[in-house]
This record gives sequence, structure tokens and C-alpha cells, in this order.
Amino acid sequence: MSHPLTETRWDVIVIGTGIGGGTLGRALAEAGQRVLFLEKGPTGYRTEAQGLSDAIFVPEARLARGYWPDPVHATINGREASFYAPLGSGVGGSSVFYAATLERPERHDLDTSEPRPHPTGGWPVGYDAMLPWYDRAALLYRLSGTPDPLSAEPPGPLRAPPEMSPADRSLFMAFQTGGLHPYHLHAAIERLPGCQSCLGRKCPLPCKMDGRSAGVEPALAAGATLLDNCEVRRLLGAGHQIDGVEAVHDGKVLTFRAHRYVLAAGALNSPRLLLASATEVWPEGAGNGSGMVGRNLMFHLNEMLAIWPKRGTPAGGPSKAISLRDLYHQKGQRFGTVQAMGIDAAYGEIVFYLNNMLERSALRRVRALRPLTRIPAAMAARFFGQAKIFVGLMEDLPYRDNRVTWDRDHPDRLSFAYDFHPELLRRRRAFRRAIKRAFRGSRTAFLGVGPELNYGHPCGTLRFGQDPRTSVLDRDCRSHEIDNLFVVDASFMPTSMGVNPSLTIAANALRVADVILEEGR
Repeated sequence: MSHPLTETRWDVIVIGTGIGGGTLGRALAEAGQRVLFLEKGPTGYRTEAQGLSDAIFVPEARLARGYWPDPVHATINGREASFYAPLGSGVGGSSVFYAATLERPERHDLDTSEPRPHPTGGWPVGYDAMLPWYDRAALLYRLSGTPDPLSAEPPGPLRAPPEMSPADRSLFMAFQTGGLHPYHLHAAIERLPGCQSCLGRKCPLPCKMDGRSAGVEPALAAGATLLDNCEVRRLLGAGHQIDGVEAVHDGKVLTFRAHRYVLAAGALNSPRLLLASATEVWPEGAGNGSGMVGRNLMFHLNEMLAIWPKRGTPAGGPSKAISLRDLYHQKGQRFGTVQAMGIDAAYGEIVFYLNNMLERSALRRVRALRPLTRIPAAMAARFFGQAKIFVGLMEDLPYRDNRVTWDRDHPDRLSFAYDFHPELLRRRRAFRRAIKRAFRGSRTAFLGVGPELNYGHPCGTLRFGQDPRTSVLDRDCRSHEIDNLFVVDASFMPTSMGVNPSLTIAANALRVADVILEEGR
């Protein structure tokens, strides 16, 4: 079987169109490279405005909406679970559903120092080397916000943020009165006429800067080519070169070829593709001579809490305006940011949250319990009233046995194994105590009891590093073993940092695009 796009030998094939793939593809296309995007999901329509949902079970219906079509299979602390993770599958990937928070990390996230030693000895590309790329990514994604008052680093280019709602302003002032240092969080939203602040859902306007609006769409305007509804099965080749990509489109098995290949399919799917590409020459999968492909899986831990504004404050609807870093690194402990989630503690959100908890519990097979979550949700909604939902985003650290897994009998399935390390649980308890102390002047309530992984932030499964024995990629995010293979999604990260990963993914994608362009020159 053939297709017109299989007859071209492309400069670069990009597998995946999220923030990493979209940003890199745009940079290459605007520099004159012949770029082909291969995307598992559909392009979608600009009129769509839906958010992610776990209430749709038909794979075709999920894919049509841009959701990952199938459940993720996980083994967490030895217990098996199957659930719909908050992952996208369409042009823009998961980023078209994200809340557009693009925060720059702290220096200690990337560098090691005597007062703040790094758990891995530091990233192979340090903070100062990344700064120009963070600035370029901030401009590309049109970040707005205010500087963190606790940071000694230059804030980078930030546009003026919109006015806060009365409820947010009330909370902001209460935090300051309590001795905290809030700031207007950094968001990738350009406030165009009619902007609906589409946080956590697809935006019908090009206001929200994501992998689609800031990446793929400008790339296509610059001459790139996109093939959607194209599922990549494996990488073809032998030795130190990828020779082609085997994919299925419209029921046909096709092979696409390029000089260079870029994996940007996500930190769960990119390692799965490498493991699925096993041959006699690559018995453990492509680029996996070290056995490190898929290992060191990290997420963030979410500490969800409700915080009430001062009584009598107008509600003003949900918003996502406040962040603070008072607990980022405290008394030698690596914690993370605390930030608004952009949602109220409303009935629908609570039902969704309870059903997600149920799906990952021992009672998940008792389907009759799902409708019963409406009763505690209704009671909770009355109790929370005008409360705003915040999240403490705590850094996860790499452990070899936390990994993406691959089953030859189910080669297309996303699956992983994860155990909560004792160190992580001790740090989590300390983080909760620190949150209680920090917000003791406000009315607050934690929304969870057990540790809650942020399944929208997987990372670390193809980490970059200097040593081929302990990493998959070199400092340029090129495979140690395959000369023409690069990775630009969150897989490359050696640690999860204490902030949302999106700005770092975009900055690194621009850096890797420059490496590819230099080679072309």
C-alpha cells in the first residue's frame, strides 16, 4: 500500500503534536525544513470547546473528541487498575485541554549546589544554558503574569496579566497578610476579543497558546505537512539509524522516511514505541541497550485543598490567577508550588473527582457504586460553597523500577508500574504539614487522604544524561545509540521539578530544533 506522503523523504518526521512536537516542528518549518507531523488522533474542529471526560467509553467516540481512546493499565503498589488518564490524542495532544500554566523552574531544579544538592547531581544542561530558551518559549507562548517576589532570578518576558476577580484579590491579600508571597501565575493565554479563558478544555479561539495554536498551526502555515488519524506502530531500522516509521492510516500499513526522526508522543507512549520496535539487532527495543527505556517514570503528587475567600466576597466564577513558592524548597525538603486550579468546588467537579478515586480503588469493579457518588458530592458542594480549589504540586523523583511496561500480547496498550517510595511518602507528609502551617490564617480543607498522582504530568522515561549506561538520550536529546533519533516530550526530564512541565518542554524543543538546524547547516 502507498500514500503520496510516503513518496517524499522528509527532512524531519515528528511523531506527536503536543507542546514538544508542535514547538519543534514550527521552529524547523519556519527555518525551511520539510516537516511531516504524524498524529494518532484527529485534527478536530476549531468550534470544539469540550474538556477531558472519563464518562465516554467507546474508543472511536473518545478519539473523535481528541481523548486518548483506551484506558491506561497501571500496577500501583502491586494493585492493578485500569482508568482513563487525562491524556489527549489529536492535534495539540494533551495541551489543548490543559490549563495553560507555564511556569519557569527554580535554579535548584536543574543545578546542584552545596546548600541545595540535586538528587541526580544536576541536569546535563544547566539553568543558565536553558535561560535563553525559556525566554524564547515565553515569547512564543505569549506568557502573562507577574514576577515571583521570592526569586532572585530575572523573570523573563511577561505580559501584563488581566485583573483578578474579587475572590482572587481577596485571597491574594489574605495570603500576603499571612506572610506569604503570592504572585499572578504565568499563563499562556492571549486575551483576544471574546476570550473565554478556556482553562482545562479545548478553546474555539486561538487565545490559549498550546501545541496546536502556538505550534502545529503556525508550522502548517510555514509549509509543514500533517497526517492525522495516523497511528505509528514502530520505528524501523538497524544499528545506529532509523530507516523509517511504520504506521496505520485508513486501515493501510504505510512506511514514512526522513533524514531525522523526533519522538514527541508523550512520556508514556514514546517509550512504548521504542519497546515495540524490538528487532534482532535491537532485542530490547530501539535505543535500549542500557535497559533504561521506560524507566524512572515520574509524575507530580497533587495535594488538593479548598480555600475560602473572606466572607461576603463576590464569587465571580472560577479563575486561575494565584501561585506561590513559599514552600518550594523548605528546610532542605524538595516540595513544589501551590497554585489555583481554575475550578470551583462545584457539584460536577466533585462527582468527577470521586468517580476517579473510585476507579482507582479496590471497589472499582462494583459498577453500582458510581451513581452513588452523587450523594456525597451534593453534600460536599453545599459545604464548600464559594471555596476555590488549589493544588500543592509536589516534585516526584526518579526510581528505576517505576517504569512504562510493554506486553507483546497487547502491543498498543499504555501501561506502567509505579510504587510509592518511602522517601516520597515521608516528603508528602512533611508537605501537608507545611501547607497547614502556611495557610493557618485562612479557612482551608484538604480534599484527599491518600497520595494522589498527577496522571497528566508523566515524565522521565527517556531521560537525557552524559552516561549511556544510566540515560537514554545525550545532552542534545539525541539517542545515545541511534544517530538520527531525537526526543522532545517530557520523557527527557531527569527530575520532575516543582512546577508544571510545559514551559520546560517548549524551551527544550526549541533548543533541540536549533541542534537539528545546525546539523543541517
